[in-house]
Amino acid sequence: MSGNVEASPTRYCACSTSQAVQFRTVLTANDGSREQTEAQLDPITDIFRTMHVTAFGLHRLEATAPWGIKQENKTEQKATPSDKKTSPTDLAHFAMLSRGSCWLSVEGITEPIPLTGGDCFLLAKGTSIVLRDSPRTRPKWTFTEIGAKANGNVVLYGGGGAPTTIVCGSLSFDRASLKPITQLLPSFLLMKADEARTLALHNTVQALASEMAEQAPGSEIVANRLAEVLFIQILRAHIASGPKRNKGWLRAVFDLHVGTALSAIHGRVNTPWTVESLSEAAGMSRSAFAARFKELLGQTPLEYVTEWRMQKAMQLLEQRDKKLIDVARSVGYESDAAFSKAFKRVVGANPGEYLKRGFEGKGALGLVRRGGRTVNE
Repeated sequence: MSGNVEASPTRYCACSTSQAVQFRTVLTANDGSREQTEAQLDPITDIFRTMHVTAFGLHRLEATAPWGIKQENKTEQKATPSDKKTSPTDLAHFAMLSRGSCWLSVEGITEPIPLTGGDCFLLAKGTSIVLRDSPRTRPKWTFTEIGAKANGNVVLYGGGGAPTTIVCGSLSFDRASLKPITQLLPSFLLMKADEARTLALHNTVQALASEMAEQAPGSEIVANRLAEVLFIQILRAHIASGPKRNKGWLRAVFDLHVGTALSAIHGRVNTPWTVESLSEAAGMSRSAFAARFKELLGQTPLEYVTEWRMQKAMQLLEQRDKKLIDVARSVGYESDAAFSKAFKRVVGANPGEYLKRGFEGKGALGLVRRGGRTVNE
């Protein structure tokens, strides 16, 4: 469950969204292992259920050539709608062209990418980009600077030439969502207008723009729900692009043996799992399973179990409608003392401290990090 996602050519995904996920299709990977989508859907659905997304900073950019805007990979702090300070690891940015064309340059990708009306992309982890009317145009402003010049939610920018319209905004995630999201999200995703699922994305972005522009009663609630829908649609498009393109956690999900174990963990998180019982579920010997699991996920099976339990616990605690012992039992602990001890070891604060001070952790994902790795049970 490594949280770091680096921008590189291998992380670029121009999703073939016309390939809808066929839940009953069994594929054979190049390495000879069978990869079965139907059996491995549960962990992905579990992550969808765990995450909470909030949309903010939505703008409609009306640009005229020549124009150029950059988004730099900085560590500066930004404000969410509640004015809570967050780091860029809490954010993702999305944009869709509704008119015209432009060029997109992305950190780690050598050649600029041409975009036309209906194309949509999503950035994560503070990835640096440049948007401009031509690869020869130098960007003069950042997205932050342009946003500050907005008249309401509309930004006018450029030299008066050929027009381009871009709907763009940011997504923030609650603390319990950060780790699951980084498991699924590459640094850059691109959906082209001629792909089947892009129509749904386009409709969602337009609905989101409308809700945030009108500010009618309940608009904030509707916009947040639409943000979650948009994010899931983008992730589904990425997943539907095919197991061969998936890396890290998704590769493990589509592995026949380790994926079966992940389904068991996510389906029954309160089960007293052991390496033996998980290897049995995976249909492998204990040693072979432990080695394969660590090869794909970078941690032991029980480290994964404990970390996911704490992710679920954070979600339950933030709902503030359950007693501590009920939260503990929901994630596999018979006593609140044992649960609190494990929670503090993984998250860096006991449950009460976590809620009282809105604990944001010592590492980028709200989990205690020592020696370059996440400390788990």
